[in-house]
Amino acid sequence: MKLKQFKIFFTEELSVIYPSTEIDTFFFILIETYLGLERIDTVLKPNFIIDEDKLSILKAVLQRLKKQEPIQYIIGKTEFYGYPFLVDENTLIPRAETEELVEWTLEEIKVKRQKIKDKAGKCLQILDIGTGSGCIPISLAKNLSNATISAIDISSDALKVAAKNATLNKVNINFIECDILNLSKLDCKYDIIISNPPYVRELEKAEIQKNVLENEPHLALFVDNNNPLIFYAKIAELAKQHLSKNGMLFFEINQYLSKETVALLKQKGFQNIKLRKDLFHNYRMIKATL
Repeated sequence: MKLKQFKIFFTEELSVIYPSTEIDTFFFILIETYLGLERIDTVLKPNFIIDEDKLSILKAVLQRLKKQEPIQYIIGKTEFYGYPFLVDENTLIPRAETEELVEWTLEEIKVKRQKIKDKAGKCLQILDIGTGSGCIPISLAKNLSNATISAIDISSDALKVAAKNATLNKVNINFIECDILNLSKLDCKYDIIISNPPYVRELEKAEIQKNVLENEPHLALFVDNNNPLIFYAKIAELAKQHLSKNGMLFFEINQYLSKETVALLKQKGFQNIKLRKDLFHNYRMIKATL
């Protein structure tokens, strides 16, 4: 089959499920991944012949897309903050909002260093809680020349993926398997504690897209309706004990619980609490100090 023929077939098969822009995105990702072709090749090489083996693979991928399986899981990779990351069903697919959290953290580190005239770049101790694919600590490590970074997750399978991603991106991260809710103390003082913990209430499942609900790990997504801030409360307690002087706590948060999260941090003794909106103008990030 020629490339131009497959594009027509591919588009027709998915048109009742996805918008045209998303179908085009899928198509370009797949021809690059499996055929080594670029977007411009659909114009320059419309008569490119897809051999039977490759066509069979592409059709199998098409069937998975028709079941609304995330393309990131199908090809086993994605991009976050400009870096490559492996993903599978044991890890959440990193999102743009979390990129914004990383960006904010790096901005605040830069401001803090300028204020204390830390030209030498004091070695920062950083802890990421609920690391999943490792996208947060790895992206921080790629942008900080002097930092010791650790990352915690309850899932050994997720940590295996995170470790591969650290190797892929040529950074050193200390990965730790543990259940943060059962942890009574941390191993040292940290300058920064950052977390994107589970925060979607069960009652919000109706708002979740089918491809997320049926494929991404619920352990990393959902919390009980009656105690939706359970992870924030626990992490705040640990941070209160283990943040260094002038240390900073960063969270990605549930946009519907921003006021409640601020109140929780105040109740735990945190100050300089600041909310930030994401690119969709929702309050999705928070920063606090002791």
